[in-house]
Amino acid sequence: MIKSVILAAGKGTRMKSQTPKVLHKIFEKPLLGYVLDNVKNIADESFVIVGHHAEQVTEYVEKNYSSAKTVLQSPQLGTGHAVSMVCPHLENFDGQVIILCGDTPLIKEETLKDFIEYHNSQNSDLTVMSTVFENPTNYGRIIRDTDNSLKCIVEEKDATQEQKTVKEVNAGIYCLNWAKIKPAFSQLTSNNAQGEYYLTDIISWGKKQGLRVNAYILKNSDEIYGINSRQNLATATKIMNDRKLSDLMANGVTIVDPSSTWISEDTQIGSDTTIFPATYIEGENIIGKNCKIGPCAHLRGGVEVADNCKIGNFVELKKAKIDHNTNVGHLSYIGDSELGSNVNIGAGTITANYNPLTKEKSKTVLKNNVKIGSNTVLVAPVTVEEGANIGALSVITKNVSAWALALTRSPQRILENWVTKSLNK
Repeated sequence: MIKSVILAAGKGTRMKSQTPKVLHKIFEKPLLGYVLDNVKNIADESFVIVGHHAEQVTEYVEKNYSSAKTVLQSPQLGTGHAVSMVCPHLENFDGQVIILCGDTPLIKEETLKDFIEYHNSQNSDLTVMSTVFENPTNYGRIIRDTDNSLKCIVEEKDATQEQKTVKEVNAGIYCLNWAKIKPAFSQLTSNNAQGEYYLTDIISWGKKQGLRVNAYILKNSDEIYGINSRQNLATATKIMNDRKLSDLMANGVTIVDPSSTWISEDTQIGSDTTIFPATYIEGENIIGKNCKIGPCAHLRGGVEVADNCKIGNFVELKKAKIDHNTNVGHLSYIGDSELGSNVNIGAGTITANYNPLTKEKSKTVLKNNVKIGSNTVLVAPVTVEEGANIGALSVITKNVSAWALALTRSPQRILENWVTKSLNK
């Protein structure tokens, strides 16, 4: 049995924000969400250590993760003190605990599984994840004994000049055999430059106890990239996006211009689909095979697009389910909607899904073979039955029956010689 502990109590002062650092977003998903998602298939229960703006972080966790709970750290006396907060919750636990940071959204589930497998294969009691940086500034250094075994971790502010030349650094992820390591948390001291209880001190503690202590070297150091500033946030977003685009292209998706295309990690796209430039896709989405998306399309999450569909330029989709062989013309907004197969949406169509007075959102349903003329507004809730046509420039507020034509356009008037008469006045 495995539990996870996620450190998310820090202030994140360099973010210069009223939002807790771990709730800052990449593709509209909080940093903490990425970490929780990457451990949910590994740990049966997660403990999120909260402190700064604890109420906001707790609200997010409780709303989105049933297998996670928050534990308050107050005051915040360091990372070792943070982990000690879960000791009462794991009083009789005899399994493994993995410890992660809530501001490292690039770590992969597969990496965590490999890390735990290494821990087990080495019969370790404690394993720390490390990596090698050419510029290790601000990271705790991995110090090894003469036999190359792990001796301790020294924080940057406590390191000697010689220790600062070490390029192998602490990645901030640990795997513990909890029953053996738990006593360390009542024995940590704060004799350091920060006056804090360092989690890294459990390494030297374990060595003194004669326990098996190892370090697992992570090859792709990008995965433990931490977010401490807006610049870091932008860099992490770029790394995540490049990784996603590479995976998609390797699996048969055409990305016409990777430099201007942004696609969330939680979006699935089928083979032979083409994503045109300046397209931005956030949240969780499923896009089928042989589709064309963009250019300049925006998918905001909760979107399902079946095979052989076209989503045109300057189209925005949000919580929309679109069946196969359907086209959504350019300059359109389709939100909280369900579109059947072989539907054609003319340019400039809007689903008016939001009532600003009640703050409620309603659904638009277009059945198979419906045709919507350009510059139409569909005021939800509304259903257009199979095969119906909507004339251009219509405002549809009532349901439309199958194979009918709906129009709300005013009759056209022509005033003969109006221009000539106006000029001659």
